[in-house]
Amino acid sequence: MLVSSAIQSRLVSIKEDVFASFVVVLVALPLSMGLALVAGYPFESAAAVGLISGVIGGVVVGLLSGCSLQVSGAANGAAVMAAVFIRDLGFEAFALVVVLSGLIQIAAGALRFGPVFRAVSPALIQGMLAGIGLLIFASQFHVMVDDTPPGVGREFSGVVNLWSLPAAIWKGVSMDAHRAAALLGMLTISVILLWPRIAPKRLAFLPAPLLGVGLATFAAWLFGADIKFVPAPDDLLAAISPPSPQSLLRLGEGGLWLAALSLAFVSGAESLLTATAVDTMQRRTPRTRYNRELVAQGAGNVLCGALGVLPISGVIVRSSANVAAGGRTRLSTILHGVWILLLITLAPDVLRLIPVASLAAVLVYAGLSLIKFGFLRFLWREDRIELGIYAATLVTVVATDILTGIAVGVGLAVAHLFYTFSHLHITIEESNGMAVIRLEGAATFIRLPTLAAAFEQLPHGARVHLKVHELSYIDHACLDLLASWEKDLRADGGELVLDWDALNGLFRERNRRNGANGEKARKDSSSEEPIADVGLRPAE
Repeated sequence: MLVSSAIQSRLVSIKEDVFASFVVVLVALPLSMGLALVAGYPFESAAAVGLISGVIGGVVVGLLSGCSLQVSGAANGAAVMAAVFIRDLGFEAFALVVVLSGLIQIAAGALRFGPVFRAVSPALIQGMLAGIGLLIFASQFHVMVDDTPPGVGREFSGVVNLWSLPAAIWKGVSMDAHRAAALLGMLTISVILLWPRIAPKRLAFLPAPLLGVGLATFAAWLFGADIKFVPAPDDLLAAISPPSPQSLLRLGEGGLWLAALSLAFVSGAESLLTATAVDTMQRRTPRTRYNRELVAQGAGNVLCGALGVLPISGVIVRSSANVAAGGRTRLSTILHGVWILLLITLAPDVLRLIPVASLAAVLVYAGLSLIKFGFLRFLWREDRIELGIYAATLVTVVATDILTGIAVGVGLAVAHLFYTFSHLHITIEESNGMAVIRLEGAATFIRLPTLAAAFEQLPHGARVHLKVHELSYIDHACLDLLASWEKDLRADGGELVLDWDALNGLFRERNRRNGANGEKARKDSSSEEPIADVGLRPAE
């Protein structure tokens, strides 16, 4: 009976994985093909390039992944970075960049740096994604009306594409050569927006982007629209362009290594953040093994670079579709890659029926979806400094490039962190014959001279009320100073009023955040024993 039950449970799991894999394919197809166009691959091979990346993300990364239900493939961030690097370095050198980024990810995973990739300011990540979203929106809006983005190959291309959006709208409205494509694009976006609201429960699992592309494809065939269609090569190998031996001579170029490091960082961070999101969506699989996931992504990118196709990372849209469709194991991820491979090898004519404008419309919607307005409202209410980091990252990504935007965001985040942990505001007031000292900010060894100077201003034998409730952090050096100063003050006949319980709690919280000493540190930090155990007992 137990064996029979186990077999039945396994068959049910396989059935749900197969169903989920079909759903993920429906989501992956339009995104894979469209992102290759975003990256700047030739129109004739773009569809195959994006889909080959999808196959690698499904089969190779799926087999090795540390997050069973995460689905990898071409992603928005990597596609925009690819466009910049291809423009600056060329296709062959970019393929080498992808190989190097994969090797960097493998090394980082092997050295157990996986969790470190997650230690990134949310404002920086969201600002980067919003900037990428604007770049995708601005470029693909022009493609959606069967036009070429005017910023292609130009400096400040993102700004140029944004600035020329009114001209693209005018072309779609007034010019016969662009009107049909614009209508199909708007039809696709309308379906994407309406389907989640009107879909019957039995059909709600069908992804809106696929329905939008399907309906636009049918409309284009029905009316015989004179528009651009997706080109699918008869020979799949024609889309593969590995690095040439000559490109290896460029390994000494600093710009090439900088590009590889930035691509590895962005792809790694996006993958691990997506894996974390997948963990929060379901409890059917074990939690993510971050180092293994990083190695798996690296192996996939080494293969992508060797074939000259788009780099990959974990993709939240595909992964959430996999979870929502009931995927149980990594089989759903692997099978989705198998179905894509069968489609591009056995049925390329199906791809040739798809309007380019419809794929561009999917990306226009996806680009805007990367701008999280709820997160903006949260930052506006809670932390204006983080909002500044978000805005600076976004603007720099759009105005220059992603690498510069990340560098600006990281620099501002580090500066903010340094300021937070070095700023201490001290006020001294007189109240009822007592000196009231308020400490606000972070009391660290950096501010030790300032704190000591404030205490030295007080007369001998003073009555002091020290308020510490507005402190966000205190280290051992400042605690030691407080304890020593209290003893001297009492020896001179003075009096100190201080909430040692609050200070104890703040110090214990600091220990929890710093848990570098493993289980012992965590045990000590949660102890009910007071600060006296570390030699800082308040004077009796």
